Amino acid sequence: MYFKKLLLVIVFPLLCFNSNAQELLPFVKNFSKAEYVGDNQVWSITQAEDNAIYFANHHYFLRYNGVKWEKYSLPNKTIIRSVFADDNRIYCGSYKEFGYWKRMNGKMVYQSISEDKDLFTGSAINEEIWKIFKHNENVYFQSFNELYRYNGSAVKKIELPSQISYCYIIDDIIYAASVRNGVYKMVNDSFILVEEWAALKNNIIHGLIKNDDKIYAFTKNSGVYVEENNILKVWNNPINDVLKNSVILSVKFINDTTLAVGTSLKGLYIIDLKDNSYKNINRQNALKNNAVLSITMDREKNLWLGLDNGISHVEVNSPISIFTDNSGLLGSVYSLAAINNSQGYILGSNHGVFIYDGQILTGVPNSQGQVWDIYPYNNEFIIGHNDGTYVYNKEGLNKINNINGGWNFLRTGYDNAYFQTNYSGIVVYPNIAELNNWKILDSIAKPIRNIAQNSGMELWAADSHKGLYRILYDNEFNVSSVENVSQKNDIGNDYNVKLFNYKNEVLFYIGDSWYTYNRIEDKLIRNAVFSKEFKGISDIIPIDDISFIVIREGYMYLITHEEDEFHWKLLSDKYYQGRLIVENTQVYKKDDWLLINLDDGFLAFNPNDSIVEMPEIKIEGFYKGELITGETEIKYNQPVEINIISGYYGYNRPDLFYKLNDDDIEHIIEGKTTLNNLNSGNQKVVVYYNKGGKQIEAGRYEFTVAKPWYFSSLMIALYIITIAGIFFLYYRWNKVRYLQKIRLNEEELRHKKEILELEMEAENKLREQEYEKKKLEVEVQTKASEVAGKSLSIAKHSEMIDKIQEVLGEETNANKLKSKIKRVIKSSSINKNEWETFEKNLIKSHEDFVERLTQKYPALTSKDIKLCIYLKMNLSSKEIAPLMGISYRGVELHRYRLRKKLDITTEESLSRFMITL
Repeated sequence: MYFKKLLLVIVFPLLCFNSNAQELLPFVKNFSKAEYVGDNQVWSITQAEDNAIYFANHHYFLRYNGVKWEKYSLPNKTIIRSVFADDNRIYCGSYKEFGYWKRMNGKMVYQSISEDKDLFTGSAINEEIWKIFKHNENVYFQSFNELYRYNGSAVKKIELPSQISYCYIIDDIIYAASVRNGVYKMVNDSFILVEEWAALKNNIIHGLIKNDDKIYAFTKNSGVYVEENNILKVWNNPINDVLKNSVILSVKFINDTTLAVGTSLKGLYIIDLKDNSYKNINRQNALKNNAVLSITMDREKNLWLGLDNGISHVEVNSPISIFTDNSGLLGSVYSLAAINNSQGYILGSNHGVFIYDGQILTGVPNSQGQVWDIYPYNNEFIIGHNDGTYVYNKEGLNKINNINGGWNFLRTGYDNAYFQTNYSGIVVYPNIAELNNWKILDSIAKPIRNIAQNSGMELWAADSHKGLYRILYDNEFNVSSVENVSQKNDIGNDYNVKLFNYKNEVLFYIGDSWYTYNRIEDKLIRNAVFSKEFKGISDIIPIDDISFIVIREGYMYLITHEEDEFHWKLLSDKYYQGRLIVENTQVYKKDDWLLINLDDGFLAFNPNDSIVEMPEIKIEGFYKGELITGETEIKYNQPVEINIISGYYGYNRPDLFYKLNDDDIEHIIEGKTTLNNLNSGNQKVVVYYNKGGKQIEAGRYEFTVAKPWYFSSLMIALYIITIAGIFFLYYRWNKVRYLQKIRLNEEELRHKKEILELEMEAENKLREQEYEKKKLEVEVQTKASEVAGKSLSIAKHSEMIDKIQEVLGEETNANKLKSKIKRVIKSSSINKNEWETFEKNLIKSHEDFVERLTQKYPALTSKDIKLCIYLKMNLSSKEIAPLMGISYRGVELHRYRLRKKLDITTEESLSRFMITL
């Protein structure tokens, strides 16, 4: 840092007294041979009906359509000296050769005219065609010694009177400028010396042009001559002496009052014939080479220069001019203003204050250091400097105060005061006529970059880093309140707040939203219009009440407001790309011109000078370097290059965008884009241009991408055949397997059937056996129960009979006999234990039956169950009565009740029901 300051102290005084600077020049686009991949010299240039520019580039024939360079060679590889466009043909002249090129299927194809015609014989054995022109529907090919006329079918050779430089057409007459004898005019294929132009003898003429009823003759080393009223004399213009020492090589009238002269030593001169002023574009300020071999003017009336090493496009008809300091002494310009009653400017840079006037850049003494702001007032300039605040006027530079870092000097229109933001806050000047009378606004001691005001005793201030503040003060500029508005409104992302005073309303750009202040609610509210129109900008710069500039994604747009609509006008980035000073871009308006600071100069822009709204565009697609036609087969997943050609090369070249199918809109850089990873099928490219910040369709282009090889017709047929074969083989194999399976199934079914029949037979036998067994068991149980009952009854009766017989044999007394017989009968009856044992055995022998009975009829009593068992044993009511100890009538009544419980009709036998249960 110390070294840098020391260098400025040493260099700056030298700069103040002896400094040459670049002029305010048209924009120049240089093309090196690395870009067009050709040779050094460009001998001739022409523009064809297709708006492409064609060049004779030594060994190569070049074509440039604003997007793509194409390079071709003649079949004999000779040096190409001249080109001339006529309709769709571009005629070409070379060593012992001339012909024409035509564009076919995206390529230039050459057709020789001179081949096999024996034109270059005798004295013309080594001729080169240096110029081609058209006259009376004939095309002329001119060498230094011969003239060849081509009528579309035949060629006629015309011998020139002596060695010439070039031929020219004036008033429909062909003039031949000889090297030594002066100028001849051609009459009926003969040449007559123009005696009136004897002053041109022994001069090599590189231009003979009529303009405004005057004929200008441009000699290589003797300057310019003018014929007026049939009198030829030296051109009375101060620049003529300059041109004599510059070696004139090429000339072109841009219009009636502007002349372009290309020289060998000093580059290009653009001369204004109205005031005799001129601009010199050379290697020191814009060109890559000082030798301008050829000049042509395109349909935008801009110049193309063929240099000794390269090509240049000079936008002489553009509303943009640029000042660039190539020396590096000026540094980056942070602010500028126009000087009254002068064509000069005052510039503030990181190196100090400079005056640019009369094409001379002069440093202001004692101003070295960072300059942030220049504010014009009357005939003075208030300068915000890193070291304090200065005033510059005709008396020089004077320091007002030590307020360092004056970013912005603001006149608000309220309180008759001026405010200045700086590194440590805000300074107020109550009276601008007394700049030494100033006051610091207290309570806001922090770096403030921007301020705005739309109400008295109130200021809006944006911190240089973070935060938006509302400052209230009284009549004496004493601060009564400082409020962090962004914090109060819970806006978290309040970095780099921007203030914009538009139509007496202060707008705040915070985060990515625009706000205004609502005094009634005392809070920030979103501004819907600005949030919609100007979202995503990086900077906004005021111009006047109806226009301002915004920067979005690195592009600069001029915004005007008309009929309640914002109109966007893009300023192409080629004029300022990489040269804007981020967050320090300023715009100064001078008459119709806008001056915009750059990091190495400034840009002058006249927005009222637009020429074309939107030209017609042509879209070309290239696959593997070949133009896509209806017969082109574009393979799957291969890149395709899309060229969007407008035919414009200067200011009117549109900034274009494109969308592939349903993808997002993308920006087209230099009119060319490459589409990668394309899917198969129809592809649609829609091209848009920017109008009013909106994308308007300008054209569309469609092409088809083939299916991948594995989806080609042949492969699909192969797939079908293969799949069909697989299915057939599978079908045959499946059929064989099916038949085998059927046979096996039939065999298996037969065996299963036999096994099943055997199993069923065995099972039936087993069931029959089980059934018989069960039946026998039931019968055995039944019989056993009957036998048990009968046996018990018989045993008791036998015992009773034996006892009665014994009593009858022992007792004769009738009463005693009677009494003993009764006791015997009583003792012979079955006692309780015997009955219980009998009943248990009875139930046990019928357990299965009892279980089934109780499950089906759970409401049956034990007495009911006993009756059911007796009925199953097929006992009659009489037999059951003594077993149950009830009468016959009681058994019948019990049977009736049992029927009710079992829900059995009187027609059905109870015994049969019990047996089948």
